[in-house]
Amino acid sequence: MSNLASSSLYAAIDLGSNSFHMLVVRHVYSSIQTIAKIKRKVRLAAGLNEHHELSIEAMQRGWDCLSLFAERLQDIPANNIRIVGTATLRTATNIDIFLKKASEILGKDIEVISGEEEAETIYKGVAHTSGGQGRRLVVDIGGASTEIIIGEGFTAKALTSLKMGCVTWLENYFKDRQLNESNFNHAIEAAKSIIQPIVSKYQDIGWDACVGASGTVQAIQEIMLAQGMDELITLSKLKRLQNQAMLAEQLEELDIKGLTFERALVFPSGLSILIAIFELFAIDSMTLAGGALREGLVYDMADDLRCDDIRGRTIHSVHSRFQIDTHYANQVANMAERLLSQCSSDWLPEPQGKALLLAAAKFHELGLSIDYKKGAEHGAYLLKSLDLPGFTRAQKRLLSDIVLRYREQLTPLPEQHAISTESATRALRLLRLAVLLTHRRNPRLEPNYSLVSKQDQLVLTLPSAWLEANPLTKAELEMEANRQTDLGWPLTIQAQ
Repeated sequence: MSNLASSSLYAAIDLGSNSFHMLVVRHVYSSIQTIAKIKRKVRLAAGLNEHHELSIEAMQRGWDCLSLFAERLQDIPANNIRIVGTATLRTATNIDIFLKKASEILGKDIEVISGEEEAETIYKGVAHTSGGQGRRLVVDIGGASTEIIIGEGFTAKALTSLKMGCVTWLENYFKDRQLNESNFNHAIEAAKSIIQPIVSKYQDIGWDACVGASGTVQAIQEIMLAQGMDELITLSKLKRLQNQAMLAEQLEELDIKGLTFERALVFPSGLSILIAIFELFAIDSMTLAGGALREGLVYDMADDLRCDDIRGRTIHSVHSRFQIDTHYANQVANMAERLLSQCSSDWLPEPQGKALLLAAAKFHELGLSIDYKKGAEHGAYLLKSLDLPGFTRAQKRLLSDIVLRYREQLTPLPEQHAISTESATRALRLLRLAVLLTHRRNPRLEPNYSLVSKQDQLVLTLPSAWLEANPLTKAELEMEANRQTDLGWPLTIQAQ
């Protein structure tokens, strides 16, 4: 591998209490492209005895895993690699034995980071990969520690690392492998007793949105989506999953649709901790973050990627990668924004409605980089499949569905969970109008217009002279009015 190619590669290794993870990325198009994600279940925390000594068996599992990781590190510059140990390695009294051999295997020193540094790095990973404004409450449940953070932008305002995790809670409260109400209650109450001292401080700071990171939260969201639920995690859904878990008497018999076999062992203990957090903090809902500790480590090394507008950075990266006409994409987005400004204030009431409309406008020609005839289909597929930091899974799905319908054929949007169906439909209608009104791709040739909304009805008024001078656009607007009206979305085009 050439020096130039290798210098764009970065690796972050997280020696966790349950699993060891390695993330390899490439810095390209002002963004991060994942090259490899490697995970091995090491169960390091299970190897701690009552004196906090790691067993030789647990250390050997770790060394065996790192021998695999070492192969992928050979072609990556040393300055582009970070390797950190977390809760179990902070606790182990014989850590020097493990670290000495581990460093020899990897050819690089391992940093055992404090709980506060772990929490801060997790927050950076969330901030660099998740959209939204205001303060975030971030929760990351690991194998032997749980990090709870409040931050805004890239700055953490409160950091706490608590000594509880899905592995330690498994050993403490589900050791008999019984999935009964008594074990769950003990696990939940024990978690609450650990969390309680920080609750008032966090509530005094306050937050606007709650985000979960890493394995437990990801596993819960995957289960919910597999069972036809939306992506928002709520207390009622967590309780529902608890009831599903208790249908199995033994942990080994646990069979929940959407739960992977490798996650099943620590699922009840992680679920118990999350229920305790939801109840104590009175959390309404939680979404899944796009990244956590490993992503935080990578973005720390590639510090030129620091950007307050995560979605803007993502859009710019996609434009560069797929050679999208950025000037025209911005022209359509500006037109959509002006159309929206003339509608009533409750036309797109949800805060995300406008942001997703503008994102769809900037992505709408994505598929043209592949083919014109099926451009909308290609664009929809790419939006659904690409890693888009700043957008949740449901938001990506909605963007995909809108882009699929931005021109010609118009069909109702399928069920989605990013915003209300009404708002999603209205965003699609405005995007289609914005594309028609800007199709000459020159802002100076756009018409003066007025748009009036009354509930679902739209009336678009255009100068008679402009309509006469643009007969093709006039005909397409008339067809568009018929298409929208036929679907029960009244649209009138009139001349003035």
